[in-house]
Amino acid sequence: MIQKAIFLTLILLTSIFGFAQTPQQSYFDWTSLPFSKEEFAQRRANLIEALKEEDKTGLVLIPSRDGVSQGETFRQLDDFYYFTGLEFPNSMLLIDVDDGFSAVYAPETDTRFESESRPNDFPGRPLANDSTIEEKAGIEIISIEDLRVLLKNQARKRQVVLLNTGSKAPTIPISQKYISNPSIAEILVLNLEWNHAGFSYENIYSAIAKVRMIKSPAEIELMRKATSINLIGIKEAVKSISSGVDERYLEGVLEGAYKKEGAQRLAFSSIIKSGPNSLWPWRILASHYDRRNRTMTDGELVIFDVGCEYNQYVSDVGRTFPVSGKFSRRQKEILEMEISISDQIIAFIKPGITFQDLRDLTDRIIPEDSKQYMQANLFFGHHIGLAAGDPNLQDAELKPGMIFTVEPWYYNHDEQISVFTEDVILVTENGCEVLSTDLPRAPKELEKMMKD
Repeated sequence: MIQKAIFLTLILLTSIFGFAQTPQQSYFDWTSLPFSKEEFAQRRANLIEALKEEDKTGLVLIPSRDGVSQGETFRQLDDFYYFTGLEFPNSMLLIDVDDGFSAVYAPETDTRFESESRPNDFPGRPLANDSTIEEKAGIEIISIEDLRVLLKNQARKRQVVLLNTGSKAPTIPISQKYISNPSIAEILVLNLEWNHAGFSYENIYSAIAKVRMIKSPAEIELMRKATSINLIGIKEAVKSISSGVDERYLEGVLEGAYKKEGAQRLAFSSIIKSGPNSLWPWRILASHYDRRNRTMTDGELVIFDVGCEYNQYVSDVGRTFPVSGKFSRRQKEILEMEISISDQIIAFIKPGITFQDLRDLTDRIIPEDSKQYMQANLFFGHHIGLAAGDPNLQDAELKPGMIFTVEPWYYNHDEQISVFTEDVILVTENGCEVLSTDLPRAPKELEKMMKD
């Protein structure tokens, strides 16, 4: 009671006599725009152009993440970040395809910076009320309260709302299950229907994929850096591979190296799997709380499928190592076959071809006796950027600036051998560049790396 009385007295004295208080913070005191405001304006213009090519008109709504961090560092939703560069919570990017108008509707203040009981630690921060943000970000900032009025009027006009559902499905899927994990698009549609009945909805995943698949020079440099950090982490973790070491220990070494090199986050939970674990995809291994951790023994293989995130952009690389430092004859034979397929896929990559062309190629080059174990002809890799699964169109022609992985998988439960090699590929004007080329991949090179 005495402490509470003292605390309340201090608050009262502060209000009466104006004792020193932490000054109010501004948005750009804490962060900066990751790219130029001109690049973000161009991205929004590219989206409008892509939508018009598909004969889509209406209001694009792209929500930001809720402000609650749940103990983790705030990370913005990819689309909102891609088109604005802003880390605003509880906000909405609106783009009118017809007239080209775009604005961010944001809370007037950031409630995460507010606490009546602790004014010195929570001095407040304006968002929509901060007039300096518009100039620096290159986009109009409007109070989120004004969005409700706008949407109400637009719903009366039976306006079309354009949303990214996260897949090519033509409609906005609303789960009817009792237990589900609703997407951001589902939640937004449900709330729009509840508050503003009258809208119709269209999916704009394909238009967003067209824009985000092509990386700008600035994005490419960040992804080079992320991949460089990833390779350093793998090389550091490899030093600890030996019989008696468990998978989680290797994860600790790997992820510690990431942080030392400046990576802020993981691109996804590190996948390091050995022996029998190596025979299973990550989603099966992750189906139980403590399944992804076993102690390695000589004679086994250990697979790395790992990635870090640097300034919001990710890397994803995979390699296979012998626990003893030496591949068996059969392990070496299978790994060389898998790498040969990867090499042929990479050599074939150039602007103008399609991903179907790559799948057709892999179907021709995989040995018949390996086809039942290989998954390259079905799933050669995936696009990366702001996420390890960036939006993409599988029927698109390859163009300079695209970045994706090449990762032919081999799971042989009959012989109890699994191998995996994954590289980051940048499509260039004349072919492609392997961004992960500084990490050995052939058996002899991997053995030498472990010995050294």
